[in-house]
Amino acid sequence: MVKQTRNTDQYSESEEFFDADQAIQRLKDIYQNSIALIKESFAQLIAGDLTATQPVEACYPHISINIGPEKLDATDATLSYGIVDAPGLYGTTITKPSLFEDYLKEQITLLLKNYGGPILIRRSRRRIPWHFAGLESPDSQFTPEQLKQFRLGFVHPDLKRIDDEVVNHTFEVRERGEFPLALFDAERVDYSLYRLYHYTGTNPKHFQNFIVLTNYQRYMEAFYNYSQEQLIDGHYSSLIEPGDVVKTASKNKEISTNGQPPKHLPQMPTYHLKRSDKNGISFINIGIGPTNAKNITDHLAVLRPHCWLILGHCAGLQRSQILGDYILAHGYVREDGVLDQDLPLWVPVPPIAEVQVALQEAVAQITGLQPHQLKTRMRTGTVVTTCNRNWELRSRELHERFNQSRAIALDMESATTSANGLRFRVPYGTLLCVSDKPVHGEIKLRNMANAFYESRVDQHLKIGLKAVDILRERGTTTLHSRKLRGFNEPPFR
Repeated sequence: MVKQTRNTDQYSESEEFFDADQAIQRLKDIYQNSIALIKESFAQLIAGDLTATQPVEACYPHISINIGPEKLDATDATLSYGIVDAPGLYGTTITKPSLFEDYLKEQITLLLKNYGGPILIRRSRRRIPWHFAGLESPDSQFTPEQLKQFRLGFVHPDLKRIDDEVVNHTFEVRERGEFPLALFDAERVDYSLYRLYHYTGTNPKHFQNFIVLTNYQRYMEAFYNYSQEQLIDGHYSSLIEPGDVVKTASKNKEISTNGQPPKHLPQMPTYHLKRSDKNGISFINIGIGPTNAKNITDHLAVLRPHCWLILGHCAGLQRSQILGDYILAHGYVREDGVLDQDLPLWVPVPPIAEVQVALQEAVAQITGLQPHQLKTRMRTGTVVTTCNRNWELRSRELHERFNQSRAIALDMESATTSANGLRFRVPYGTLLCVSDKPVHGEIKLRNMANAFYESRVDQHLKIGLKAVDILRERGTTTLHSRKLRGFNEPPFR
């Protein structure tokens, strides 16, 4: 059922929907019409029309729902999302509804089930920046006069409006007239989608719902080999490589390749082992350090993945540990510094039980160790994450901090990815492998490191991928724990 209503403070008429598919189709229509208008005006400027400007109608679609006090008792509050704590108008702008169709359908269906609707769809006042309409930079193809008109007449991204106020709980309803329906509005999502393409060398449409992060190229090589085996066995539909190169397997188990790899690898090479339901695996080499870890997870968050895991190496801090032992992090000492402005240090970063259990079971299955033997090769404890690559030069003064925190390992990324998982309400987990013990005299040197990597990379990777299998098989709804959400949260997951 569709019904038009008039709201004097809205830019265009709102339409009422009681069906998720119809609502999403209207979002698609508004978005596609806006993109077409931008491209048409851009083409006119290329053709020499110096009066061409971006039409005011080239705006993002807007979705909202008005929930009255009488509807607050949701019919299904078993999930941590799809519910609200206060009555009011909840809304947000939407970009690329085709890319997010499955996600939007789940969220809209849940709202209709809990509150009865209607879902309101309209064209917003927020104009789409030309960068996010898929246009190439005109600098090389425009005359100076055309370039001047372009800069004056077409909308550019406005960083004053692209922020994480909702994520960080600094959102002011008074300033925008409605409660946030989602953690990110359209411009924030577009900003991250284009950054993801830049850093990973792959189109955001290829990203899967389970994301594994690492900082060692050897893991990428092992994942590539694993992926081809999975394609041949028919467990996944395709493998996407940097440059959007597509690999598929034929019925006679031959691998075919479509596309050309890039001349240079992107900063964070990414491979996507795809499934039709998007519950495959995106594997990313994020590089070393907490700034890289924050950077990539800042952008991955807009995709609303079901989980991200980090498989990395660490320094063992306990004398009883041996090289190759596994560390399942259940707490973090955050000395990375990169999230201090967004997530205060006094905020705890709790373990996600479902992820912890899956990782522990995966270690047991891949190593073949019995439950009573696991403690001989895997420790659960606190991990220190530092921003100082040569922290060993300060180890004497750090001893006290290590002991006070009961830390058993040190790395440079895991607290960052986990803290950002908490901040963005994305389930997270960390499984590290001890590669050296500097405070006990076992420093990572070239020959020792090579021997260690040869013996542990393949097993460590298989454990992480087995954990993904376990999480997928047990269902994704239980992953999105209430401990990731505060009160009065946006209803969209």
